[in-house]
Amino acid sequence: MSRIRIIIAISACYFLFAILLNSVGTVILQAINSMDVSKTEASSLEGFKDLSIAFASFFIASLIPRLGYKIALFIALIAVTIGSLNSALMASFGSIQLLFALIGVSFALVKVAVYAIIGQLTDSAEQHSSLLNTVEGIFMLGSLSGYWLFSLFVDPNDTSSLEWLNVYYILALLAVVALLFVSFSPISIPAIETKQSPSQAFFDMLKLSLDKLILIFIISIFLYVLIEQGIGTWLPTFNNQVLGLPTDVSVQLTSIFAGALAVGRLLAGVVLRYVSWFVFLTVCLAAMSLLILLTVPLSADYSAQSIKSVFDVPFVAFLLPLIGLFMAPIYPLLNSVMLSSLEKHQHAAMTGLIVVFSALGGTTGSIITGFTFDKFGGQTAFYLSIVPIVLLFLSVSLFYKKTRLPNVTEA
Repeated sequence: MSRIRIIIAISACYFLFAILLNSVGTVILQAINSMDVSKTEASSLEGFKDLSIAFASFFIASLIPRLGYKIALFIALIAVTIGSLNSALMASFGSIQLLFALIGVSFALVKVAVYAIIGQLTDSAEQHSSLLNTVEGIFMLGSLSGYWLFSLFVDPNDTSSLEWLNVYYILALLAVVALLFVSFSPISIPAIETKQSPSQAFFDMLKLSLDKLILIFIISIFLYVLIEQGIGTWLPTFNNQVLGLPTDVSVQLTSIFAGALAVGRLLAGVVLRYVSWFVFLTVCLAAMSLLILLTVPLSADYSAQSIKSVFDVPFVAFLLPLIGLFMAPIYPLLNSVMLSSLEKHQHAAMTGLIVVFSALGGTTGSIITGFTFDKFGGQTAFYLSIVPIVLLFLSVSLFYKKTRLPNVTEA
């Protein structure tokens, strides 16, 4: 029963932060439409989110076990509650930037805590992979829900309206609910080596990154998130400005991307019982490339006349978001393979590195896509995602070879 309460608590936190983090694409589109900011300026929201994640992970991750995972979750949830209320009340682009900075710092606390808690709750690589995929699947369900939640507050007849900011009152309420779940969960205080100072823990995290296997791994994570955020963040704008869909329909259609990610992650655990993880990821990367090459050209001749709801959208507009189905298993699977090869006391430090390079990859992907979208158009921006997909295949191949060697980490 205690284990179930803990899983519910961390799942509630992940569900909330899925909505907040993955709302950046919707908020970028709304900021462009209602706050009169350029695409390049709007893309700064990804930087406020991801660079704050990177900063917090790099400098705070090693301290979280000392702080306590439950306290870390408390701090994160209180911060986003205050930030959400401030955004709804102030209704300015600056308040939105501040909110995403708070979301970034808070998510760094949450992710390090949640990944470490999963390590405490599991006793084998199989259990770890199963629970991690489940929690990450719940994350994607939260992301899917977030697109529809935001679309309820978008006025398709007045794109300049700021009424959409009222959604943050709902998100503040959800943060309070998650806070209650955490309060009643018996999350244990992690065991700490008392002889190790906070500075030593920080340098141990840096030293961990020098291991060859881990270096290849974090390059792979960087490339994956670059691809995911480059596509996911700008998909609402692609739907609106390239396909010509109404704003609310553009946001709703993007939920298919999140839904595909959720389904892909939940199904991955079943498929991986019968297929090598490397073969599986190779097929996923090939399918991603093929889907981009087949669907993006179709958008050139697409006409969105008389589109009033997501049910009026022709089949071709549903194809590109389905890339999430093949993209989905890559991130949690690589994380699980890496974390399962380490001692449990190293999980917090390793998760810190994961979050840092995920954040850097997300910011890089969003900025590159936003710049290319602004200068060369949405089709070119999405075509360019083929390049990091090829690089990711090369890094994953090297990672796979390294994991098959004995003593792959210097634990």
